[in-house]
Amino acid sequence: MWNRLKAILADFIQQADLVLLGLCCAATLYGMALIASATRYMGADGILRYVGVQGAAMLLGLCAYVLMSMIDVEILLKKWKWVLAFNIIFIGLLRTPLGVGGTTTGNQAWLKIPGIPFQIGPAEIVKITFTLLLAKQLEWLREEKRDLKSFSSAAMAAGHTLLLMGYYVIISKDMGNALTFFFIFLCMAFAAGFALRWFALLFLGGGAAFAAAWALELIPSYMMDRFRVLFDHSYDSLVTGWQQTRSLLAIGAGGVFGQGYMQGTQSQSSYSGSLPYRWTDFIFSVCGEELGLIGCLAVIALLTAIILRVLLVARNTQTPLHCYVCVGMAAMLIYQTVINIGMCLFVMPTIGVTLPFFSYGGSSLLTLYAAMGVVSGIKKRSPTVRRPGGPLG
Repeated sequence: MWNRLKAILADFIQQADLVLLGLCCAATLYGMALIASATRYMGADGILRYVGVQGAAMLLGLCAYVLMSMIDVEILLKKWKWVLAFNIIFIGLLRTPLGVGGTTTGNQAWLKIPGIPFQIGPAEIVKITFTLLLAKQLEWLREEKRDLKSFSSAAMAAGHTLLLMGYYVIISKDMGNALTFFFIFLCMAFAAGFALRWFALLFLGGGAAFAAAWALELIPSYMMDRFRVLFDHSYDSLVTGWQQTRSLLAIGAGGVFGQGYMQGTQSQSSYSGSLPYRWTDFIFSVCGEELGLIGCLAVIALLTAIILRVLLVARNTQTPLHCYVCVGMAAMLIYQTVINIGMCLFVMPTIGVTLPFFSYGGSSLLTLYAAMGVVSGIKKRSPTVRRPGGPLG
C-alpha cells in the first residue's frame, strides 16, 4: 500500500500543475496572515480559532487538489444524471434542520454538519458540479446540434442555468452566489462560440425585467437600497452603506504603504462600529489599511496569476469539454474577485461574496482547491505542446 501511495504521489508531482498549486498556496498563506491580523483584537483564542480552521481547510484542500487531479472528468460525466441529482439534493438540504442562515435578510445558504468545524455552503461545491454539467451540455450541443449559434442551443444552455439559479434562490434566498452561476454560463457560452445576438438579447431582456421589477417594487427593499447607496454614498449611510463606508475609510487610511501589519486603526479595533466582517467579506479592506496599495496590488497580482494560469490550461486543451471546464473555473474566480474588491471599494453592492483564497471560510477554501485540482487534472491529460486547432485556437 505504501509503494502504491508513493507511486501516486510521484505521478502527481511529475504531471500535475505545480505552478497553479504554488500560486494557490501563496494566496492562501497571504490570506491567513491577513486573517490573523483581522482577528487579533479577539485575543490569542480568536487568532487560533480562525487561522486554525483556515489552516485545516488548506490541508484538506491540498488533499482535494491531489484527488481531483487524478479524476478524469470525461469518465465522471458519463454519470451526468447522478451529478445533476447531487446538485438538486445538496441544495435542497438547506431546507432541512441542517440548514442555517442569517437573520437580517433571511438567507439560508449554509449547512451545519455535526463533526465538521466549519459550515458548508452548498453553492460553493455546486459551482464545480454545475460547471462540469454545463461543459458536458455544451459539448453535446456542439456534437449533436452542430450549431451552437442557433436559438435552440442557446435556449437549452440558458434554461439549464436559469433553472438552477431559480431553484437555488427559492431555497436559499442568496442572490450573490446565484449570480455566480450566471457569470459562469456567460463565459462558457462565449468560449463555446454562441452567437453574440443571443448575448445581446439576454442582456436586453434581463435589463428590461430588472427595470420592471424595480418599478413594480418586486425587489426586496434591502436589495434596492444596496443599489441606491452606490450612486449616493450619503443615502442611508448609517445602515445600508455603513459597511462599505467603513471599508472605504480603512482602505483610504492605508495610503501607499499602509499603517503597518497588525497596526490598522479599524482592523485592530474592538469597537462595534469599526470595520465589520473583516476576516471574511472585507479582508481586502484590512489589507488596504495595514499594507496599503502595495499589499492590495500583491493580492490582485496573485489572483490574476491564478486566473491566467487556468486560462492557459484552457487554451492548451485539445477537447472542447476540457476547455469549457477550465473557462468555467476561471469565470468563478473572476466573478468573486471583481465583486468582492468592488464591494470593498464601494462600487459594487454588498452581496456576501468572499475573496477567493484570502477570505476566511473553510468550505470555500476547500472547494477552491478542488476546483483547481480539476484544472490540474485536465492539464495532466493535455499534451504539453499545443497543436493547431485547439478549442480556443
